[in-house]
Amino acid sequence: MARTIEAILRESKTIAVVGLSSDPLRASYGVSEYMQARGYRIIPVNPKETEVLGEKAYARLEDIPEPVDIVNVFRRPLQTPEVAKSAVAIGAKVLWLQLEIVNEEAAAIATGGGLDVVMDRCILVEHRKIR
Repeated sequence: MARTIEAILRESKTIAVVGLSSDPLRASYGVSEYMQARGYRIIPVNPKETEVLGEKAYARLEDIPEPVDIVNVFRRPLQTPEVAKSAVAIGAKVLWLQLEIVNEEAAAIATGGGLDVVMDRCILVEHRKIR
């Protein structure tokens, strides 16, 4: 990882959340709600949703019509290489795999595409550490 987690969180503004659910009981919702409340723009990426946290949801990263800083992933590890390819394709700066999500292939794809990679870390927990 070229930049520290603190630098990533301080320099980033827009977070596309892959797997963001509208169910308030899901971790993706609580984490995204927290980050949104701290001033980050949250873009839901989930083909099963139309809107989450007051934001239009997109089926794929490639459908997002604006630049994305962090692609925050709430998907199974086996699904992350495809997400990493999409993150590279849209020119994101960071691939962030949430707690307990580790995939070396996804990390290699993202790193090869010039992205910083964070794996097996909760973005909410890391944000609380630097406040």
